[in-house]
Amino acid sequence: MEVSSAVLEAVEKASTDKKLSCPEARKLAEQLKVPPKIIREAANNLEIKIIACELGCF
Repeated sequence: MEVSSAVLEAVEKASTDKKLSCPEARKLAEQLKVPPKIIREAANNLEIKIIACELGCF
C-alpha cells in the first residue's frame, strides 16, 4: 500500500520516541482524511509503534 509523503511526515511529527498512541493515530487519520490503515502503514514504514490501542484498529 502506498503512503504519501505528507502522511509519513505527519505520523513522524506526531510520534514521540518512535511511539504513537491509538487515540492520536485515529485523530491524525481524521485530520488527514485517510483511513486508519494508512496511518498504520505509515507507522510500520517508519518503525513507529502504535500503543494504547483501544479498538483494535491498528
